[in-house]
Amino acid sequence: MTRIVGLYFKLLKLLIVLCMVAMIVLVFGNVVLRYAFNSGISVSEELSRWFFVWMIFLGALVALKERAHMGLDSLVRRLPPGGKRICLVIGHVLMIYICWLVFSGSWQQAVINLEVVAPASGLSMALFYAAGLVFGASAGAILMYELYRVVSGKLSDDELVMVRDSDAAQEIDTIQKQQSTTKSTHP
Repeated sequence: MTRIVGLYFKLLKLLIVLCMVAMIVLVFGNVVLRYAFNSGISVSEELSRWFFVWMIFLGALVALKERAHMGLDSLVRRLPPGGKRICLVIGHVLMIYICWLVFSGSWQQAVINLEVVAPASGLSMALFYAAGLVFGASAGAILMYELYRVVSGKLSDDELVMVRDSDAAQEIDTIQKQQSTTKSTHP
């Protein structure tokens, strides 16, 4: 199962890169055509916007999996492990609810816009809203798995804070731990 999840996230990273490359080609090509040849690619703006939306949603999934989202953890870091665990459970339950809202809203929009075509490309607008479906389902699955790990006790005390610190914050924590151990060993 771990291998399948790993392959899924490699696929997501590849799709993010492809979205970025497509955006660059479309926008740059359109600029060159407009200035050099006084023409342009009519679907360039629309498709680049779609690729941007998909790239953001897929990037948010990868960041969620890698715990790379920004956060303010100064209070949670000072709590004992039980307090950290409670905060993590509450946070995950709220995030799962938000994932449900994103998924259900995207589903409703995809159904409503299934027969609506985009003005420039002629593609179904449901493809645009499908980004929310992929995000809601995948993020919900990630969060439920993490919630299972928290509730079952399979998450170590070091993993109870969901955000990743910068290198400077980690250095400060290391220095503070060294100072507290030095004070306790030398009265």
